[in-house]
Amino acid sequence: MKYLLIVGDGMADLPQEELSWQTPLEYAYKPNINRLTASSLLGGIVRTIPEGMEPGSDVANMNILGYDPRKYYTGRGPLEAVAMDVPMNKEDVAFRCNLVSTDGEKIVDYSAGHISSEEARTLIEILNEKLGSSKIQFYPGVSYRNLMVWRAGKDEQFLTPPYYITGKPFKPYLPQGEGEEFLRSLIYNSFEILDNLEINKRRRDEGKPPANMIWLWGQGRLPSLPLFFLKWGLVGAVISAVDLIKGLGKAAGLQVIKVPGATGYIDTNYEGKAEYALRALEQMDFVFIHIEAPDECGHTADLENKIRSIEDIDEKIVGKIIRELPYIDEDFKILILPDHPTPISLRTHTPDPVPFIIYSSEKPLKGEENFSERWGEEKDYFLEEGDKLIEIFLRG
Repeated sequence: MKYLLIVGDGMADLPQEELSWQTPLEYAYKPNINRLTASSLLGGIVRTIPEGMEPGSDVANMNILGYDPRKYYTGRGPLEAVAMDVPMNKEDVAFRCNLVSTDGEKIVDYSAGHISSEEARTLIEILNEKLGSSKIQFYPGVSYRNLMVWRAGKDEQFLTPPYYITGKPFKPYLPQGEGEEFLRSLIYNSFEILDNLEINKRRRDEGKPPANMIWLWGQGRLPSLPLFFLKWGLVGAVISAVDLIKGLGKAAGLQVIKVPGATGYIDTNYEGKAEYALRALEQMDFVFIHIEAPDECGHTADLENKIRSIEDIDEKIVGKIIRELPYIDEDFKILILPDHPTPISLRTHTPDPVPFIIYSSEKPLKGEENFSERWGEEKDYFLEEGDKLIEIFLRG
């Protein structure tokens, strides 16, 4: 048996008046997912964010992979450090370091207009030269998603993800807790360094938001996860454009497969993700495909592209897979779900349960049912413990 887990990040939402009170997931044209839904072995809703935890993709995807975040979660930053092969000791603290756009008072854009990785690398290298030391190092990642490590640092702070406060004054959300003055000084000093650099002057001239400040969040120390193979006896891999999921996979002992053109945005290489997953399943037992685009569209309140991203997942990933996976000549199962909602109206994550389906090739495809939040609720199957879903998928 082959196993394929497909997560559309932030794909769940709330009903929209413009869509006749349907959600983007409900409204989107997705015949392939709907065919699997009609013939699924099991479907309903699952709580991917444990009660009392922040509704982040880190917590949700750790739970989906079968690792209870109440036991294993240490922060988002260290998972990204694992993905980037950043050297860390157990005393070190890794922080997610967004390049953001600010007018000096508010965060105008949490992603600096989805700045290119090349431009971001230049800016992070400048920051490392100006602000780096034996205790502080900055590491370039993908686009606005970068990293800072505080050697033998402090991790007891209250830090807010920048997409929570886009359009709001940022001063009330500056770091609070151990070392807060030091972290605040890094943020303010980054503005002084970045604001008038030539890259940002050019971006303004081109009508793009400048990447003129850093925002620190998601801090934590290195995690320790039991290996996926030892838990389930399956050799597997992850496919994602974002370091968070790559790091989660590496920490679990899964192979990270790099797909050319995978961007973590609406222009990502959907077909490439499907193609590389199919190749991997010729040799492996389990592949986890993660698609970031719906989440990014939720954060920017881009309804049209959120619908489009869901339709692209259906056509270019799910459609390709269900057409070609049978040629591997082995039975297979597919688990499809969002990791959490990212409602257009809120521009941020919520902890609400999400719909899921488990399909097996042993069951023929017949008809369509509209996979959606409403469909999941109507199935009257609610899984409270999200980390148990993978066991149902692999062993049920």
